[in-house]
Amino acid sequence: MRQLSELDASFLYLESETTPMHIGGVYLFDASGLRDPLAFSTFVSYLRSRLHVVPLFRQKLKEIPLRLGRPYWIDDPGFSIERHLAYVNLGEHGKQASLMSLASKIMEEPLKRDRPLWHITFVDGFRIDDPEGDKQGFALIVKLHHAAIDAFSGEEIMGKLLEYTPEPRPIAPPRPWLARPEPSEERVFLQASANMLKTPMQVASLAYNAAEATARGLVKKQLQKLPVPFPLFTAPHSPFNRQITANRRIVSASVSLSRLKAIKASLGDVTLNDVVLGLCAETLHRYLKQQGGDTDKSLVAMTPISVRSSSLRKATGNQMSAMLLDLATNEPNPAARIRRIHQNAVESEPYREAIAADRLTELLPSTLLALSARLYSELQVAQRYHPLFNLPITNVPGPQVPLFLQGARLIRQYNTAPLFDSLGLVIVAVSYQGQLTLNFTLCPDVVPDGDSLKGLIEDSLTGIEECLHDLGPDQGLETPHGSGQNLTDEVLGALENMIKGGLQRFRR
Repeated sequence: MRQLSELDASFLYLESETTPMHIGGVYLFDASGLRDPLAFSTFVSYLRSRLHVVPLFRQKLKEIPLRLGRPYWIDDPGFSIERHLAYVNLGEHGKQASLMSLASKIMEEPLKRDRPLWHITFVDGFRIDDPEGDKQGFALIVKLHHAAIDAFSGEEIMGKLLEYTPEPRPIAPPRPWLARPEPSEERVFLQASANMLKTPMQVASLAYNAAEATARGLVKKQLQKLPVPFPLFTAPHSPFNRQITANRRIVSASVSLSRLKAIKASLGDVTLNDVVLGLCAETLHRYLKQQGGDTDKSLVAMTPISVRSSSLRKATGNQMSAMLLDLATNEPNPAARIRRIHQNAVESEPYREAIAADRLTELLPSTLLALSARLYSELQVAQRYHPLFNLPITNVPGPQVPLFLQGARLIRQYNTAPLFDSLGLVIVAVSYQGQLTLNFTLCPDVVPDGDSLKGLIEDSLTGIEECLHDLGPDQGLETPHGSGQNLTDEVLGALENMIKGGLQRFRR
């Protein structure tokens, strides 16, 4: 049995009817060069032959009795690939708008917990827009639970499932596989009891589970009496930080990586990631201005950082740190803003040396972390006070060589990430074959006119390029008044001290 980490388990406990916790992808393939269209049955045989490269595809959750500990991954003795696949035909005139609408609906549905946490929809009858005329294609809509992967490992998994040659390889018979026996309830109970003795905080986690409803009510009642209970939450109010619904929309647009690299070269001491964040910031700035929102205060992003070891890489699980980053959206010059973003980033400790996410989760059990997130939502902290951050932005480097599936070339990919309560927008940037795609997963009931973001990306990139010509050598490098505060260290340090103080009082 392999037990979920606290960070992995937190994504299970954070899940609700309006916040499914899966990472998604929409992969578009050009099948115009195939002699025969790729049949769904052929795809099933192909995927069956590749299951051995992704063991988690045949592993399901084993819950601990009475929630005495985090769940385990175990082999699914009743695994059937058909339970994880679906087929949809859009018809001969199916276009990208229809595909993305379908994908948005599919992403709204949580994955079923009684089986391995993934699902793929094969979309047939898809027509690819091309200057030379529509081309025949197909698409895959993929869902993988965040408890099993992060955005970085998800990209690795798709790289393993696809091929690097345009010549279709013969589909090999699936490798023999025999599920390891499911552990007995007694063994799981004994293992959980042993883990509790090793980790005193698990006792507190058990107490929380035994009286969850009462604890939530009491904590909520007491917190509501406090006039300013969250002084550290200093991100500005934004239209993104409101209560979300179950509705989802995926908005994406691509730009050339060469244009971003040219901006990096012109600015000097910045990274390509800084340029990507600058493009996101300018797009958000223009959107807020278009919607009549406040642009005087700078938005704060939560940016995940992979902490995977290059010498010991696991393709599954969450191995991430994160930093809070001031996007300098109140800087009027979008080119100078990139320099300021870089300056804000290098002042953050995780930028210099990524801190394992277990820094907090070792101290705070996943069940209590989930309780904190639910209280954050139920108390409407982001609306009544200031949110901790305004939105997550993840930049995932992808392969720069073409990928194929039985001779059909992957031409585009769009990626989604889960939304949290009071966080109605998340951005995932993914590069592939010289193109960077900005993917906005949004709740349309919170982010109105979200489709306008697509056009704003190109306008923003052009605006940055135009501002480069008149940018002074030191413009954007000035230290803004009061910018010495390190948001990441302040929040992490305060939470650590609070938890450690509570533990000391508990031991007395």
